[in-house]
Amino acid sequence: MEYNIFLDKILKKDNINIVILGNTLDQEKYAFKIKQELINYNIIPKCVDKEIKNINEINNEIDLLILCMNPNKEKLILDSCKLKINNVLIQPGAESEEIINFLVHNKIDYINGCILQYYKLFK
Repeated sequence: MEYNIFLDKILKKDNINIVILGNTLDQEKYAFKIKQELINYNIIPKCVDKEIKNINEINNEIDLLILCMNPNKEKLILDSCKLKINNVLIQPGAESEEIINFLVHNKIDYINGCILQYYKLFK
């Protein structure tokens, strides 16, 4: 599926639940920049790593999980996740064969790309 179509079907819905895996407190990190961009578009993501310590503290299924950290750490989080994950966006540098295998095995739709590039289309 084309990148923009993949994100359009998710981000243009009301009441979406987006989760970012990554350091959203450090202004130098892409996870921080992604969080700020989502907030600019009135989407308030939940952030797992420095803000929420355990992904299972989130109450609802995840419409979009944005992977933005070391793939080894991501895999540990995904392995422990008890929530339904509908879609995953893998940021550059966050991909690994293990992550892809996990997503395919669990029949989770995913795409590789940078969400910041998607939002540049709207400016």
